[in-house]
Amino acid sequence: MPAGAPAGPGLRAKVLTVSDGVVAGTRDDRSGPALVAALTDAGFDVVDHRVSADGVAEVAAALRGLTAGFTGVVLTSGGTGFGPRDLTPEGTRAVIEREAPGLAEAIRRASDADGRGFGMLGRGVCGVVGRALVCNLPGSSNGAREGFDVLLPVLPHVLGLLAGERLH
Repeated sequence: MPAGAPAGPGLRAKVLTVSDGVVAGTRDDRSGPALVAALTDAGFDVVDHRVSADGVAEVAAALRGLTAGFTGVVLTSGGTGFGPRDLTPEGTRAVIEREAPGLAEAIRRASDADGRGFGMLGRGVCGVVGRALVCNLPGSSNGAREGFDVLLPVLPHVLGLLAGERLH
C-alpha cells in the first residue's frame, strides 16, 4: 500500500499516550493527537484516545481497558526509552498474549533511517490481545508518526486476520 493511501473501511483504532507529565498537566500531549490525525487520514475510525501515567500497572490497566472486546489496533506513544519510569513495554508485555517482534523491529529500523542510530534505543513491543494489535511507538510526535507509517502497509492484513478473515 503506498504511503498516504487509505487503509480501508471498517478499520478501528485507539490511541494511548503514556506520560506522567501529560497526566499531571505539566506537558502537552503532541504525539497522541499526531497519531489520531495520522490514523484518521489513513481511513481508520479512531474510537478512543486516552492518557495514562507511566508505570507497569498503569499501562497494563489502560491497555486492558482499551483492548477488552475490541477488534482493531491500539497504538501507544511514550514510555519506551531508558528513563526510570519508561515502563510501557513492561506494561504491554503484562497484557499481550502473543508478541509480534517483526513489527517492533521494523519500527526500530525505520527510526535509524536518519543515520544517527537512535532507533536501537527504542524498547517498544508489539503484540496481540484477543482481536486487538497493540504497538508501542516513541513518545515524540515525529517518532510516533514514523512508527505508524511503518505499520500502515500491513495493518489492514493483520487486522483482517485478527478479525477472523481468511486472507491467505
